[in-house]
Amino acid sequence: MEDYKIINWGIIGCGDVTEVKSGPPYKLTHGFDLKAVMRRDEEKLKDYASRHQIEKYYTNADALINDPDIDAIYIATPPDTHKFYGLKVAKAKKTCCIEKPLSPSYADSLVIYNAFKEANTPLFVAYYRRSLPRFLKIKEWLDESYIGDVRHISWQLNKYPSATDLLGDYNWRTDAKVANGGYFDDLASHGLDLFTFLLGNIKDVKGFSLNQQNLYSAYDAITACWIHETGITGSGTWNFGCNTYDDNVIIYGSKGQIEFPIFKDEFLTLKSDTKTESLFIENPKHVQMNHVENLKAALFTPEFTHPSTSETALHTSWIMDKILGRI
Repeated sequence: MEDYKIINWGIIGCGDVTEVKSGPPYKLTHGFDLKAVMRRDEEKLKDYASRHQIEKYYTNADALINDPDIDAIYIATPPDTHKFYGLKVAKAKKTCCIEKPLSPSYADSLVIYNAFKEANTPLFVAYYRRSLPRFLKIKEWLDESYIGDVRHISWQLNKYPSATDLLGDYNWRTDAKVANGGYFDDLASHGLDLFTFLLGNIKDVKGFSLNQQNLYSAYDAITACWIHETGITGSGTWNFGCNTYDDNVIIYGSKGQIEFPIFKDEFLTLKSDTKTESLFIENPKHVQMNHVENLKAALFTPEFTHPSTSETALHTSWIMDKILGRI
């Protein structure tokens, strides 16, 4: 696309995630404009459009998708609707970014992937950690071989049940019909996707999943081990019924280690035979800003490859389904 062309975006599903994290970057990125939004609740829709100064708004997704003024669409709805809307956007042959995960299953993710491939239309997925400076610093440390040959990566994520969980109130994130893996689907996908960005694709993975608390229909306790194509091993545990919030990743190498969280805003630590460093790198106010700026680079500059493509997200969906025993 030419540098002078403005790409007009529309958002399907303007919920909480789009308020600060992901919506504003589509207006703030030079060369992009957020021109339309869609939500079924008309009152909330009009309020969102007014507050964010968006010209057009629709309660019907088809009207937004087929609007000739809209060039590209960001799907920010719950995962169980990604296939439904994604196939419509692919049919319209419009550039698309889908909120992560690509879908709740590898099978549906593959359908979405193939639809955009057949339409010869760009598809990206909002695994925005691949674009954040704090995680690019970790990649830099790895590329500089400060910890030598990487041997193993481990991640422990423990969280306590929320008030919603304890009260038994409905939450689509823990509804097995929407997200079979519960919070694992929502949270672990971020880290596992990042690990393939840092260390390469995974060639085999095994896992165990169960529901220990019986607070909701989805799984709440998952453990897994895997091996990357490079021979690096990995392990992870995710439990959403503990009394503490723990989020700790350690990458072990032949000459040192790197330690960092996926979600907590804490220091990144490098300890090796040649270098010791502890850095705090703050995330941008709009956490998907770098991700969206990279969308612009990918669309305007043919030689630039966005770090989060449909292909990389499809691989993450395969990993998730392997862990949950769905394939």
